[in-house]
Amino acid sequence: MITARDIMHAGAQCIDADESVRAAAMMMRSKGVGALPICGPDQKLKGMITDRDIVMDCLAAGKDPDRMKAIELSGHVHCVRADDDLDVVLLKMEQHQVRRMPVIDNERLVGIITEKDLAMGHKMAKGVTDQQIIDFMDSMFVKH
Repeated sequence: MITARDIMHAGAQCIDADESVRAAAMMMRSKGVGALPICGPDQKLKGMITDRDIVMDCLAAGKDPDRMKAIELSGHVHCVRADDDLDVVLLKMEQHQVRRMPVIDNERLVGIITEKDLAMGHKMAKGVTDQQIIDFMDSMFVKH
């Protein structure tokens, strides 16, 4: 059985919930990513913030990225457990139309699964099948 842990990108770093949106944007830039998990002081996952959130809900809305906190841009967060089967991961990503899925273990963030991780899981023969990739891409990018 292929699990989330088998294909996730380990070592994901959180932005603290009370950090500014500007700090989140700077962290995204330095890491070359378009999204960050948001964690509280207990290091438990509280949400996700994306570059799109920053542009649409902070900058375009005329808000101050130095005063707005990262957690203010987080909606409901969807995540999977590290021991969840790949089919569960794909289903959740498809159902919620998310391209980045945080992975938790004992309520703590242990990694993230992105579209790239799925593609690399396929390329590196980690058990992601052609059909799983096709079905995922179809559900995410083809209007039904």
